[in-house]
Amino acid sequence: MTTKQKALAWQALAVIAAGAVVLWFAHNVVDNLAQRSITFGFGFLFTRAGFDIPFHLVAWDESFTYGHALYVAGVNTLFAAALIIILASALGLALALMRLSGNPLAVGTARVLIEVIRNTPQLTQIVFFYLAVLQVLPPMRQSIHVGASIFLNVRGLYVPAPSGTGWDWIVAGTIVIVMIAAVSWRRLGVQVPRLIVLPPVLLLGLVLAGFTAQWDPPALKGFNFVGGVRLPPELVALTLGITVYTSAFIAEIVRAAIMGVHRGQAEAARSLGLSAAQTMFVVILPQALRILIPPLTSQYLNIIKSTTLGAAIAYPEILQVYARTVLNQSGRAIEVMTLVLGVFLAINLLASAAMNAWNRHLTLQGR
Repeated sequence: MTTKQKALAWQALAVIAAGAVVLWFAHNVVDNLAQRSITFGFGFLFTRAGFDIPFHLVAWDESFTYGHALYVAGVNTLFAAALIIILASALGLALALMRLSGNPLAVGTARVLIEVIRNTPQLTQIVFFYLAVLQVLPPMRQSIHVGASIFLNVRGLYVPAPSGTGWDWIVAGTIVIVMIAAVSWRRLGVQVPRLIVLPPVLLLGLVLAGFTAQWDPPALKGFNFVGGVRLPPELVALTLGITVYTSAFIAEIVRAAIMGVHRGQAEAARSLGLSAAQTMFVVILPQALRILIPPLTSQYLNIIKSTTLGAAIAYPEILQVYARTVLNQSGRAIEVMTLVLGVFLAINLLASAAMNAWNRHLTLQGR
Protein backbone atom coordinates (compact mmCIF):
# COMPACT_ATOMS: atom_id res chain seq x y z
CA MET A 1 0.00 0.00 0.00
CA THR A 2 1.40 3.36 -1.02
CA THR A 3 1.67 6.38 1.26
CA LYS A 4 -1.23 8.08 -0.53
CA GLN A 5 -3.44 5.02 -0.12
CA LYS A 6 -2.59 4.83 3.59
CA ALA A 7 -3.50 8.50 4.01
CA LEU A 8 -6.84 7.97 2.23
CA ALA A 9 -7.56 4.94 4.40
CA TRP A 10 -6.93 6.86 7.62
CA GLN A 11 -9.13 9.71 6.38
CA ALA A 12 -11.92 7.27 5.56
CA LEU A 13 -11.66 5.74 9.05
CA ALA A 14 -11.80 9.20 10.60
CA VAL A 15 -14.95 10.07 8.63
CA ILE A 16 -16.60 6.78 9.60
CA ALA A 17 -15.73 7.30 13.28
CA ALA A 18 -17.09 10.86 13.23
CA GLY A 19 -20.28 9.70 11.53
CA ALA A 20 -20.73 6.96 14.12
CA VAL A 21 -20.40 9.45 16.98
CA VAL A 22 -22.97 11.78 15.38
CA LEU A 23 -25.41 8.90 14.83
CA TRP A 24 -24.95 7.76 18.44
CA PHE A 25 -25.76 11.22 19.79
CA ALA A 26 -28.73 11.56 17.43
CA HIS A 27 -30.08 8.16 18.55
CA ASN A 28 -29.77 9.18 22.22
CA VAL A 29 -31.60 12.46 21.59
CA VAL A 30 -34.45 10.74 19.75
CA ASP A 31 -34.70 8.01 22.41
CA ASN A 32 -34.75 10.48 25.31
CA LEU A 33 -37.35 12.66 23.61
CA ALA A 34 -39.55 9.62 22.98
CA GLN A 35 -39.32 8.55 26.64
CA ARG A 36 -40.53 12.01 27.70
CA SER A 37 -43.24 12.16 25.01
CA ILE A 38 -41.62 15.25 23.49
CA THR A 39 -42.00 15.79 19.77
CA PHE A 40 -39.36 17.46 17.62
CA GLY A 41 -40.23 19.90 14.83
CA PHE A 42 -40.13 23.48 13.65
CA GLY A 43 -43.84 23.97 13.17
CA PHE A 44 -43.89 26.40 16.10
CA LEU A 45 -42.20 28.97 13.83
CA PHE A 46 -45.63 29.66 12.30
CA THR A 47 -47.26 30.30 15.69
CA ARG A 48 -48.26 33.82 16.69
CA ALA A 49 -45.55 35.30 18.94
CA GLY A 50 -47.67 37.56 21.12
CA PHE A 51 -44.78 39.56 22.61
CA ASP A 52 -43.17 42.89 21.81
CA ILE A 53 -39.65 43.55 20.57
CA PRO A 54 -38.91 47.10 21.79
CA PHE A 55 -36.25 47.90 19.18
CA HIS A 56 -36.63 46.69 15.62
CA LEU A 57 -35.39 47.90 12.25
CA VAL A 58 -38.03 45.98 10.27
CA ALA A 59 -41.78 45.68 10.73
CA TRP A 60 -42.89 43.96 13.92
CA ASP A 61 -45.92 43.69 16.16
CA GLU A 62 -47.39 41.02 18.43
CA SER A 63 -49.38 39.42 15.60
CA PHE A 64 -46.24 38.25 13.78
CA THR A 65 -44.94 34.69 14.11
CA TYR A 66 -41.94 33.20 15.87
CA GLY A 67 -40.29 32.80 12.47
CA HIS A 68 -40.55 36.52 11.82
CA ALA A 69 -39.16 37.18 15.30
CA LEU A 70 -36.02 35.28 14.28
CA TYR A 71 -35.71 37.57 11.24
CA VAL A 72 -36.19 40.73 13.34
CA ALA A 73 -33.68 39.59 15.97
CA GLY A 74 -31.22 38.58 13.25
CA VAL A 75 -31.40 42.04 11.68
CA ASN A 76 -30.78 43.61 15.12
CA THR A 77 -27.76 41.35 15.59
CA LEU A 78 -26.30 42.17 12.17
CA PHE A 79 -26.89 45.90 12.70
CA ALA A 80 -25.03 45.89 16.01
CA ALA A 81 -22.21 43.75 14.58
CA ALA A 82 -21.77 46.06 11.57
CA LEU A 83 -21.60 49.16 13.78
CA ILE A 84 -19.08 47.53 16.09
CA ILE A 85 -16.86 46.23 13.27
CA ILE A 86 -16.63 49.69 11.68
CA LEU A 87 -16.01 51.55 14.95
CA ALA A 88 -13.62 48.96 16.40
CA SER A 89 -11.55 48.92 13.20
CA ALA A 90 -11.27 52.72 13.19
CA LEU A 91 -10.43 52.92 16.90
CA GLY A 92 -7.98 50.02 16.69
CA LEU A 93 -6.17 51.66 13.77
CA ALA A 94 -5.98 54.94 15.70
CA LEU A 95 -4.53 53.22 18.78
CA ALA A 96 -2.00 51.34 16.66
CA LEU A 97 -0.83 54.54 14.97
CA MET A 98 -0.53 56.18 18.38
CA ARG A 99 1.68 53.31 19.55
CA LEU A 100 3.91 53.77 16.49
CA SER A 101 3.90 57.57 16.42
CA GLY A 102 7.06 58.08 18.48
CA ASN A 103 5.33 60.73 20.59
CA PRO A 104 5.86 59.71 24.26
CA LEU A 105 2.45 61.01 25.36
CA ALA A 106 0.59 59.26 22.52
CA VAL A 107 2.56 56.04 22.98
CA GLY A 108 2.01 56.00 26.75
CA THR A 109 -1.70 56.81 26.48
CA ALA A 110 -2.31 54.11 23.88
CA ARG A 111 -0.33 51.53 25.88
CA VAL A 112 -2.24 52.25 29.10
CA LEU A 113 -5.60 52.11 27.31
CA ILE A 114 -4.78 48.83 25.57
CA GLU A 115 -3.52 47.15 28.73
CA VAL A 116 -6.48 48.30 30.84
CA ILE A 117 -9.08 47.38 28.22
CA ARG A 118 -7.87 43.94 27.25
CA ASN A 119 -7.21 42.87 30.86
CA THR A 120 -10.73 43.57 32.13
CA PRO A 121 -13.78 41.39 31.37
CA GLN A 122 -15.75 42.30 28.27
CA LEU A 123 -19.15 41.91 29.92
CA THR A 124 -18.06 44.16 32.78
CA GLN A 125 -17.22 46.91 30.31
CA ILE A 126 -20.62 46.61 28.63
CA VAL A 127 -22.45 46.79 31.95
CA PHE A 128 -20.24 49.73 33.00
CA PHE A 129 -21.21 51.74 29.92
CA TYR A 130 -24.86 50.85 30.44
CA LEU A 131 -25.12 51.65 34.15
CA ALA A 132 -22.36 54.14 34.88
CA VAL A 133 -22.46 56.17 31.66
CA LEU A 134 -25.80 55.94 29.86
CA GLN A 135 -28.14 55.62 32.85
CA VAL A 136 -26.83 58.85 34.38
CA LEU A 137 -27.44 60.96 31.27
CA PRO A 138 -29.89 63.87 31.52
CA PRO A 139 -33.63 63.44 30.82
CA MET A 140 -35.18 64.17 27.46
CA ARG A 141 -35.80 67.90 27.98
CA GLN A 142 -32.14 68.39 28.95
CA SER A 143 -30.74 66.26 26.14
CA ILE A 144 -27.13 66.67 25.07
CA HIS A 145 -27.06 68.26 21.61
CA VAL A 146 -24.59 67.05 18.99
CA GLY A 147 -25.09 69.51 16.17
CA ALA A 148 -28.65 70.49 15.36
CA SER A 149 -30.25 67.09 14.81
CA ILE A 150 -28.54 64.57 17.12
CA PHE A 151 -29.67 64.24 20.74
CA LEU A 152 -28.35 62.06 23.56
CA ASN A 153 -30.28 61.41 26.75
CA VAL A 154 -31.13 58.66 29.19
CA ARG A 155 -33.54 57.09 26.68
CA GLY A 156 -30.93 56.69 23.97
CA LEU A 157 -29.39 58.39 20.96
CA TYR A 158 -31.73 60.16 18.52
CA VAL A 159 -30.41 60.65 14.99
CA PRO A 160 -31.96 61.75 11.66
CA ALA A 161 -33.32 59.05 9.39
CA PRO A 162 -34.23 58.99 5.70
CA SER A 163 -37.98 59.25 5.25
CA GLY A 164 -40.05 57.55 2.57
CA THR A 165 -37.75 56.14 -0.10
CA GLY A 166 -34.65 57.80 1.31
CA TRP A 167 -32.84 54.53 1.81
CA ASP A 168 -33.46 53.59 -1.81
CA TRP A 169 -31.85 56.83 -2.99
CA ILE A 170 -28.84 56.33 -0.73
CA VAL A 171 -28.24 52.73 -1.79
CA ALA A 172 -28.81 53.46 -5.50
CA GLY A 173 -26.62 56.59 -5.47
CA THR A 174 -23.77 54.83 -3.70
CA ILE A 175 -23.87 51.87 -6.11
CA VAL A 176 -23.87 54.17 -9.15
CA ILE A 177 -20.92 56.23 -7.90
CA VAL A 178 -18.89 53.13 -7.01
CA MET A 179 -19.58 51.62 -10.45
CA ILE A 180 -18.55 54.85 -12.21
CA ALA A 181 -15.38 55.02 -10.14
CA ALA A 182 -14.55 51.37 -10.88
CA VAL A 183 -15.02 51.79 -14.65
CA SER A 184 -13.03 55.03 -14.72
CA TRP A 185 -10.31 53.40 -12.64
CA ARG A 186 -9.87 50.55 -15.12
CA ARG A 187 -9.95 52.77 -18.22
CA LEU A 188 -7.53 55.35 -16.84
CA GLY A 189 -5.20 52.70 -15.44
CA VAL A 190 -4.91 54.44 -12.09
CA GLN A 191 -2.29 52.73 -9.95
CA VAL A 192 -3.43 54.01 -6.54
CA PRO A 193 -4.02 51.28 -3.95
CA ARG A 194 -7.69 50.43 -3.50
CA LEU A 195 -7.32 50.76 0.26
CA ILE A 196 -6.97 54.51 -0.32
CA VAL A 197 -9.51 54.99 -3.10
CA LEU A 198 -12.51 52.90 -2.07
CA PRO A 199 -13.30 54.47 1.34
CA PRO A 200 -13.42 58.04 -0.06
CA VAL A 201 -15.50 56.85 -3.02
CA LEU A 202 -17.97 55.11 -0.72
CA LEU A 203 -18.10 58.15 1.54
CA LEU A 204 -18.68 60.42 -1.44
CA GLY A 205 -21.48 58.16 -2.62
CA LEU A 206 -23.17 58.24 0.76
CA VAL A 207 -22.83 62.02 1.05
CA LEU A 208 -24.13 62.79 -2.43
CA ALA A 209 -26.96 60.28 -2.17
CA GLY A 210 -27.76 61.62 1.29
CA PHE A 211 -28.32 65.09 -0.15
CA THR A 212 -30.88 63.66 -2.58
CA ALA A 213 -32.80 61.84 0.15
CA GLN A 214 -35.50 63.35 2.32
CA TRP A 215 -34.26 63.36 5.91
CA ASP A 216 -36.49 63.28 8.94
CA PRO A 217 -34.64 64.85 11.91
CA PRO A 218 -35.80 64.21 15.49
CA ALA A 219 -37.58 67.08 17.23
CA LEU A 220 -38.73 67.37 20.85
CA LYS A 221 -42.50 67.75 21.02
CA GLY A 222 -44.10 67.54 24.41
CA PHE A 223 -42.51 64.76 26.44
CA ASN A 224 -40.96 62.81 23.57
CA PHE A 225 -39.01 63.15 20.34
CA VAL A 226 -40.85 62.93 17.04
CA GLY A 227 -39.14 61.87 13.83
CA GLY A 228 -35.71 60.41 13.24
CA VAL A 229 -34.71 57.08 14.74
CA ARG A 230 -33.90 56.19 18.34
CA LEU A 231 -30.94 53.98 19.11
CA PRO A 232 -31.78 52.56 22.56
CA PRO A 233 -29.26 52.74 25.39
CA GLU A 234 -28.91 48.95 25.28
CA LEU A 235 -27.63 49.13 21.70
CA VAL A 236 -25.37 52.08 22.50
CA ALA A 237 -23.89 50.31 25.55
CA LEU A 238 -23.37 47.07 23.64
CA THR A 239 -21.71 48.94 20.77
CA LEU A 240 -19.43 50.95 23.04
CA GLY A 241 -18.48 47.99 25.23
CA ILE A 242 -17.55 45.58 22.44
CA THR A 243 -15.98 48.34 20.32
CA VAL A 244 -13.65 49.47 23.08
CA TYR A 245 -12.76 45.91 24.09
CA THR A 246 -12.09 44.63 20.58
CA SER A 247 -10.22 47.76 19.48
CA ALA A 248 -7.43 46.94 21.96
CA PHE A 249 -6.81 43.59 20.24
CA ILE A 250 -7.16 45.06 16.76
CA ALA A 251 -4.64 47.76 17.68
CA GLU A 252 -2.01 45.16 18.54
CA ILE A 253 -2.78 43.18 15.38
CA VAL A 254 -2.43 46.31 13.23
CA ARG A 255 0.77 47.35 15.01
CA ALA A 256 2.33 43.93 14.49
CA ALA A 257 1.32 43.91 10.82
CA ILE A 258 2.81 47.36 10.23
CA MET A 259 6.03 46.37 11.96
CA GLY A 260 6.12 43.27 9.73
CA VAL A 261 6.57 45.45 6.64
CA HIS A 262 10.25 45.85 5.82
CA ARG A 263 11.77 49.14 6.96
CA GLY A 264 13.15 49.74 3.49
CA GLN A 265 9.63 50.35 2.17
CA ALA A 266 9.25 53.43 4.36
CA GLU A 267 12.73 54.64 3.52
CA ALA A 268 12.04 54.29 -0.21
CA ALA A 269 8.77 56.22 0.17
CA ARG A 270 10.51 59.06 1.99
CA SER A 271 13.22 59.19 -0.65
CA LEU A 272 10.45 59.81 -3.22
CA GLY A 273 9.24 62.79 -1.22
CA LEU A 274 6.14 61.22 0.34
CA SER A 275 4.99 62.62 3.67
CA ALA A 276 4.66 60.46 6.77
CA ALA A 277 0.89 60.14 6.28
CA GLN A 278 1.27 59.26 2.60
CA THR A 279 3.94 56.72 3.45
CA MET A 280 1.68 55.06 6.01
CA PHE A 281 -1.57 54.98 4.02
CA VAL A 282 -0.22 54.51 0.48
CA VAL A 283 2.83 52.29 1.04
CA ILE A 284 2.84 50.61 4.46
CA LEU A 285 -0.82 49.78 5.19
CA PRO A 286 -1.60 48.17 1.80
CA GLN A 287 1.32 45.78 2.33
CA ALA A 288 0.41 45.22 5.99
CA LEU A 289 -3.04 44.06 4.91
CA ARG A 290 -1.59 40.75 3.73
CA ILE A 291 -0.40 40.11 7.28
CA LEU A 292 -3.38 41.77 8.92
CA ILE A 293 -6.42 40.08 7.39
CA PRO A 294 -6.17 36.51 8.85
CA PRO A 295 -6.02 37.57 12.53
CA LEU A 296 -8.45 40.42 11.83
CA THR A 297 -10.95 37.86 10.50
CA SER A 298 -10.91 36.11 13.86
CA GLN A 299 -11.65 39.39 15.64
CA TYR A 300 -14.57 40.15 13.32
CA LEU A 301 -16.02 36.69 13.92
CA ASN A 302 -15.63 37.20 17.68
CA ILE A 303 -17.49 40.51 17.38
CA ILE A 304 -20.45 38.81 15.70
CA LYS A 305 -20.56 36.15 18.42
CA SER A 306 -20.06 38.71 21.20
CA THR A 307 -23.30 40.47 20.27
CA THR A 308 -24.99 37.74 22.34
CA LEU A 309 -23.69 39.61 25.41
CA GLY A 310 -26.48 42.10 24.68
CA ALA A 311 -28.78 39.64 26.46
CA ALA A 312 -27.21 40.80 29.74
CA ILE A 313 -28.60 44.32 29.23
CA ALA A 314 -31.80 43.30 27.39
CA TYR A 315 -30.78 44.29 23.87
CA PRO A 316 -33.15 42.33 21.58
CA GLU A 317 -30.64 40.31 19.59
CA ILE A 318 -31.00 36.64 18.68
CA LEU A 319 -30.01 35.16 22.05
CA GLN A 320 -32.21 37.56 24.04
CA VAL A 321 -35.28 37.13 21.83
CA TYR A 322 -35.01 33.45 20.97
CA ALA A 323 -33.03 31.67 23.67
CA ARG A 324 -35.05 33.45 26.35
CA THR A 325 -38.46 34.72 25.29
CA VAL A 326 -39.29 32.25 22.51
CA LEU A 327 -37.80 29.29 24.39
CA ASN A 328 -39.80 30.12 27.55
CA GLN A 329 -43.04 30.55 25.62
CA SER A 330 -42.75 27.59 23.25
CA GLY A 331 -40.81 25.14 25.40
CA ARG A 332 -38.92 24.04 22.26
CA ALA A 333 -35.44 24.08 23.78
CA ILE A 334 -33.67 21.85 21.25
CA GLU A 335 -35.27 23.50 18.21
CA VAL A 336 -34.64 27.02 19.50
CA MET A 337 -30.99 26.41 20.33
CA THR A 338 -30.49 24.63 17.01
CA LEU A 339 -31.84 27.68 15.19
CA VAL A 340 -29.66 30.08 17.20
CA LEU A 341 -26.54 28.00 16.55
CA GLY A 342 -27.45 27.64 12.87
CA VAL A 343 -27.96 31.37 12.36
CA PHE A 344 -24.64 32.29 13.95
CA LEU A 345 -22.88 29.50 12.04
CA ALA A 346 -24.29 30.79 8.74
CA ILE A 347 -23.40 34.43 9.47
CA ASN A 348 -19.86 33.60 10.55
CA LEU A 349 -19.24 31.27 7.61
CA LEU A 350 -20.35 33.99 5.18
CA ALA A 351 -18.21 36.61 6.92
CA SER A 352 -15.23 34.26 6.97
CA ALA A 353 -15.69 33.44 3.28
CA ALA A 354 -15.76 37.14 2.39
CA MET A 355 -12.60 37.89 4.39
CA ASN A 356 -10.82 34.84 2.93
CA ALA A 357 -11.74 35.95 -0.58
CA TRP A 358 -10.29 39.39 0.16
CA ASN A 359 -7.17 37.76 1.55
CA ARG A 360 -6.73 35.61 -1.56
CA HIS A 361 -7.21 38.68 -3.76
CA LEU A 362 -4.45 40.56 -1.96
CA THR A 363 -2.18 37.54 -2.01
CA LEU A 364 -2.53 37.20 -5.77
CA GLN A 365 -1.82 40.90 -6.21
CA GLY A 366 1.40 40.56 -4.26
CA ARG A 367 2.84 37.78 -6.44
